[in-house]
Amino acid sequence: MTNSPSDLPATDEASVQMDTYAAAVADAVGALSWSTNFATVKVVVAPDEWVNSLRTAKTDLGLVFFSFLSAIHWANDVEVGDPPAETVDERIEVLAAVGDLTDGRLVHFSTALPVDGAALATLTTVYAGANWHEREAAEMFNIDFVGHPQLEKLYLPSEFEGHPLRKSFPLLSREVKPWPGMVDVEGMPDSTEPAEEGDSSDAETLPSGVSTENPGR
Repeated sequence: MTNSPSDLPATDEASVQMDTYAAAVADAVGALSWSTNFATVKVVVAPDEWVNSLRTAKTDLGLVFFSFLSAIHWANDVEVGDPPAETVDERIEVLAAVGDLTDGRLVHFSTALPVDGAALATLTTVYAGANWHEREAAEMFNIDFVGHPQLEKLYLPSEFEGHPLRKSFPLLSREVKPWPGMVDVEGMPDSTEPAEEGDSSDAETLPSGVSTENPGR
């Protein structure tokens, strides 16, 4: 198992506790790796252990609250916007966040699927709340959630072709007006220079009849 501890100082008690908790969760569910980057507990599991890992999280670790499920299409060639600055491992990453109802802990579970033929066992047998999240992900990312009781579209008409959140999906609006890409933003003017004597441009404007020498009267 690989791990990525928090980027906070090791002496920070909160970061140490988070790292300890992440490692314990990863060990309990048989994760491939864990991390606590950006103060977020994330464990990576194999696709064939997806359901079992989350069932263990719910029954043994008390992570009974289902927060969300979604996906990311990691791709080097994109139809819209700029390609990634560095080459990425192309895949469909499925993410599910679950938490407890006592300490407020939230754990993000992650697994990687091939871009072509992405399929994953449904979580609805463990968390009923995953139902419409999986329907959304199936519609937007073309993921087959095997065993889902009603894997039908939520948003788009039945005759719609394509999956809009795939990086390979072209957007008509960007065919008309190209994506602006990276934009250079000018920095703010340097305001550290002291104002010249008598310069009242930044002074607070007082109501008529109020003296600057005694503005309280």
